[in-house]
Amino acid sequence: MIDVRVKSTEGFRTEVTNGRHTAVADEPVEVGGADSAMKPTELLAASLGTCTAITLQMYAQRKDWPLEGVQVRVTLDPADPKDPESVTRMRQEVALEGPLDDAQRERLHVISGRCPVHRMLDGPIEIEEVLV
Repeated sequence: MIDVRVKSTEGFRTEVTNGRHTAVADEPVEVGGADSAMKPTELLAASLGTCTAITLQMYAQRKDWPLEGVQVRVTLDPADPKDPESVTRMRQEVALEGPLDDAQRERLHVISGRCPVHRMLDGPIEIEEVLV
């Protein structure tokens, strides 16, 4: 089980910790934040991108393939809360660096959709809200 803690610090700025590492999030100035860190939705997109890059690097390493680097761009277009038919859309563009052959590149493309964060976002999600 993953256990992270989030604490408000000042304004909309928050600290996120898992006990070993700390990250921060904030909102842009135009909505009342200080724009001192990524927005929560940007962190969500970053989670997908970083998980994809790491998964590809791990897979290529196990296969001893010449993957020299991975660049991932994730765009996120949130659903319109006023439109019940609207859908949140994410797009992930993956650039593979290194002298990979076509079969290796295609296999890594398939693997890019199998990272743990992608699977979580793609599958059913249940969020339980508890006030303590």
